[in-house]
Amino acid sequence: MFIKSKYIVLEDRVLENGALEIDNGKIKSILESSDKLEDCIDYGDSIIGPGFVDTHIHGYSGHDIMDKDAKGLEIISDEILKIGVTSFLPTTLTDTTENLNEAVKVVGDNKDNCKGAKIRGIFLEGPFFSLKYKGAQDPNCFSNPDIEKLKKWQELSGGLIKKIAIAPELEGSEEFIKEARKIGVYVAIGHTDASYDQAKSAVDAGANIFVHTYNAMSPLHHRNPGVAGAALTLDNVYAELICDGHHVHPAAADVVMKCRGCQSVALITDCMMAGGMKDGDYKLGHFDVKVADGTARLESGNLAGSILKLKDGLKNVINWGIASPFEAIQMASLVPAKSVGIDNICGKIAIGREADLVVLNKNYDLEAVFLDGKKVK
Repeated sequence: MFIKSKYIVLEDRVLENGALEIDNGKIKSILESSDKLEDCIDYGDSIIGPGFVDTHIHGYSGHDIMDKDAKGLEIISDEILKIGVTSFLPTTLTDTTENLNEAVKVVGDNKDNCKGAKIRGIFLEGPFFSLKYKGAQDPNCFSNPDIEKLKKWQELSGGLIKKIAIAPELEGSEEFIKEARKIGVYVAIGHTDASYDQAKSAVDAGANIFVHTYNAMSPLHHRNPGVAGAALTLDNVYAELICDGHHVHPAAADVVMKCRGCQSVALITDCMMAGGMKDGDYKLGHFDVKVADGTARLESGNLAGSILKLKDGLKNVINWGIASPFEAIQMASLVPAKSVGIDNICGKIAIGREADLVVLNKNYDLEAVFLDGKKVK
């Protein structure tokens, strides 16, 4: 099977008027020209790109990872595929050790039963956070970093833990980061009141991701750059952004992209169970959440995750004029994959790779989705 379009987003360039040959679910060849192809699916002036990779997503379509429900996990996988996500990291919340034990085991035991978006690992958002920037995380379950707990979660999940977020000002953080990296877990910085120097020390120890930049972290100040300052300036790290227009002002998102370069900015959703659902009352972990006007909020009015679709975050950064279509697609696919070391299996179009693809029309709306070379939308 051949598919073609005016633009194909490759890892390092945009191929114009080319085509992809798909065989047995994989990309067999990339054709520089499609002029002589006769039997071909033609998407005209649209853009073919790699399927989206969401490395920070708690739930969707009425289900949450912390429900610890195999069927709910399958529904999340099925439904986010329809909106272009072909790979994801199911994301937990701060909870009791027992509940986290069960949650990661459910994901590990049922990973291969999910036939939609592919589970590429697990992101543990907590429980090693600090109180001041707790966000919608349960402070009753906070604790200092504990490598033995992480090793247990890794064992229960069947080795699926790819990423964990911590507050680096907590006691034992640097040693924890070093040990986590030894067992293949990437460490992110989030829900933290750390100073710039503490954040830098964490990065020096091996941390490489800043969780939803600006949100739930010490802010940039000219006499104390804070964690936000570290996210903007440190080398060899990735900055997550929730580009729904509510979590971060477009100009502030532009600052991140200009400081870091789009090649190290990962678009994420931080989506909770109300994603894809109507407005109303929902839960995020132990908290009651009201969804209205495009946001999910606690009773206090604070944001509680999002209801963002990654395809809309991508479209937003283009329409805000802060990223090109090529950059936006990379930030929704290759960059998040790189941030957790899964770019060897997803996030880009290359010969021999699984043909997980999206097609965007000239307005950057989702036109089609392919999983293993089969059109699913």
